[in-house]
Amino acid sequence: MKKSIIVLAVVGAAAIGGGSYYLSTAGKSGAPAKQAQGSAKEESKAKDHVEQDEHGGDRIKMSDVKLAAVRASLAQAAPAVLSDSLALNGVIRANQETLVQVTPRFPGIVRSIKKRIGDAAGKDEPMAFIESNQSLTAYELKSPIGGTVIDRQISLGEYASEQKPAFVVADLSTIWVDLSIYRQDLKRVRIGDEVLIDPDDGSGEIKGKISYLAPVGSSDTQTALARVVLSNPDGRLRPGLFVTARLVLAKREVAVAVQAGAIQTLENKTVVFVREEGDLLEARPVQTGESDAKFVEIKAGLAAGERYVAENSFVVKAEIGKGEAEHD
Repeated sequence: MKKSIIVLAVVGAAAIGGGSYYLSTAGKSGAPAKQAQGSAKEESKAKDHVEQDEHGGDRIKMSDVKLAAVRASLAQAAPAVLSDSLALNGVIRANQETLVQVTPRFPGIVRSIKKRIGDAAGKDEPMAFIESNQSLTAYELKSPIGGTVIDRQISLGEYASEQKPAFVVADLSTIWVDLSIYRQDLKRVRIGDEVLIDPDDGSGEIKGKISYLAPVGSSDTQTALARVVLSNPDGRLRPGLFVTARLVLAKREVAVAVQAGAIQTLENKTVVFVREEGDLLEARPVQTGESDAKFVEIKAGLAAGERYVAENSFVVKAEIGKGEAEHD
């Protein structure tokens, strides 16, 4: 009977202060409290990672250092000139008007070689010494122009003939870019048209003009040749390498434009990631207009002068998607 009374007393006390007793016990055991604390931390972390602005657009915190680490560069929205263009392929060639074949005057044995492929050769500079078969004396084989040795056809001790060039020297301060034009595009190409040459070396396009359009075509490729002459003072353009080009057909200036790589789609909206204060990037919905290979016109949503993620913007999109997944 006494045991029953004690049990009833304990149960009664629990009933009177049940809420506080339960919380007190949970605090001691640690399980419910830790779960609540962990949920709060996860929610806080998700909020720190991705948040929404007053317009409902997503924001994410990414510093310039982090952007640079993933090669996501920033640029300023600005006016741009959009161009309707024709894509072309071509090859860099030595300017044939500034190229010479250096041939021995008399046949004989090569006794000394002074220049090799890639060497610079000054005008009238000795390139080799050849012992003449007639006089049995050595004479100098000189370069008639200043330039670069791009080919050599003789070796030490061999017989050199006046029938075969010993060296080819080219002045590479100017070069040719030969572009292939398909027959259906020939009527769109004119001498004097502007062309943007891309050597694909990371240093940007080079502006030039069509200086020659071949009157005949190639039966093998069914294309005709259009030539651009470019200056090459620093040797950036190397004969033999392929290039791509854009023949400019028409131009139009727009008030605000971004680089083509800045445009992304997020939640069925066209967005640009715009830099805000405190290392924040906003997924700003924008209205786009016309575009070309490099730029996209922005009609609404972004003002000239605002900074945005121009290259590798997909990295920011991926981070926002990751943050939303953590929040869910």
